[in-house]
Amino acid sequence: MSPKIVLIGAGSAQFGFGTLSDIFVSEVLKGSEVMLHDINPQALARVEKAARRYVGENSLPFNIRASTDRQEALQGADFAVISIEVGDRFALWEQDWMVPLQFGVRQVYGENGGPGGLFHSLRIIPPILEICGDVMALCPDATVFNFSNPMTRICTTVKRQYPDLKFVGLCHEIASLPQHLPNILETPLDNLDFLAGGLNHFSVVLEVRYRDSGRDAYPDLLARAPAYFDRLPDLRTRVAEMRKRGAGSTPGAEPALREGAGAWAERGLFKFMLERFGLFPVTTDSHFGEYIQWAHDVVDHKGILDFYHFYKQWCQVDEAKLGKPTEWERVIPMMEEIITDAGAEEWAVNVLNDGLITNLPEFVAVEVPALVDKDGVHGVEVGSLPKGFAGLLRNQATVCDLTAEAVLQKSKQLALQALLVDPVVDQAQAVERMLETIIDFQQPYLGYLR
Repeated sequence: MSPKIVLIGAGSAQFGFGTLSDIFVSEVLKGSEVMLHDINPQALARVEKAARRYVGENSLPFNIRASTDRQEALQGADFAVISIEVGDRFALWEQDWMVPLQFGVRQVYGENGGPGGLFHSLRIIPPILEICGDVMALCPDATVFNFSNPMTRICTTVKRQYPDLKFVGLCHEIASLPQHLPNILETPLDNLDFLAGGLNHFSVVLEVRYRDSGRDAYPDLLARAPAYFDRLPDLRTRVAEMRKRGAGSTPGAEPALREGAGAWAERGLFKFMLERFGLFPVTTDSHFGEYIQWAHDVVDHKGILDFYHFYKQWCQVDEAKLGKPTEWERVIPMMEEIITDAGAEEWAVNVLNDGLITNLPEFVAVEVPALVDKDGVHGVEVGSLPKGFAGLLRNQATVCDLTAEAVLQKSKQLALQALLVDPVVDQAQAVERMLETIIDFQQPYLGYLR
């Protein structure tokens, strides 16, 4: 039987067109019903029209449907993919980032960690829980893939509320490793075995070996990485080069643009982790630095701002189109692996810890490799993380715990405690005023807190 795939947030051109492009080249998914869902009827209609036209023009065996009614969309679903934001994405994101700075909290970004990460979580987790509640009621055997951020806090809260839901978080940051490791180590990717783990946007390479000799490649990685990144062109040059080749209009191009941007742009903290912890981060300063109290002293602030302004412009230039599949996203291959009982390995998924990382709490969602078969997505145990790095992560596990409880109990007091426990926060009374301010500014989304 052909599966039913529901894309939630399909009105987003980048997500909708990019994911459809991947579906349309899949041999395994031929004959599938693809249900597009969005709360914006105009955006949804535009993607539906383009998808129907493309399927017709290319005689593809897919049944395209669309609905603004989520319960109608989810009826009988085998897979659901969530990629949503709430409200005006960038306006709210900039409040998440700037309001804490105004109150004296030195967060280096404002999306996933620190106060900004909390505000984002408090805003987006409730609607995702509503989606997951509908899944449990209408299609409880469906596998749900989530792309929305803040990934760790979303996954932790969803699994606390719905422990039996097949819920997996996916992030493209892991794509930086097959891009960079072969160049740094001067050997083909198929000659490398690597393992990465941690929390989403806060993970590192744990092991890397040469397959031909079995030799540990980590010493070479640490020794060669600085010179490698120094040789790369800066962000503006790299973006200009890729746009000349048409990459800027390709769905899924953002990871390549982001991770391909170099010198040490956005890599001050990255370099610090290499030198002081002996660990190679999976992502760059803006994400990694959101979780660390001393990050403000070592990150590349200009690099972060350069990337943010580029990313905002890139998202607002609606050039996405059907046709070319994405290069980095793994959601469609993972659907194929479930259908074909492939037993395939994936480099990174976000699932409940449950002993996968032995020196982190079991209640937090972790980013680890996985095996995928007919029974779903199974995280692979990676054991104990290096003690210093694990200490940084344990700080965030507690913040995630309190964030989940603040949402589930609709508690302003627990939200405040999540801020006061966060290592990025070094204020007390100012933070109480900050929380009241953001609730006032974002009353339609945060007014449920009591």
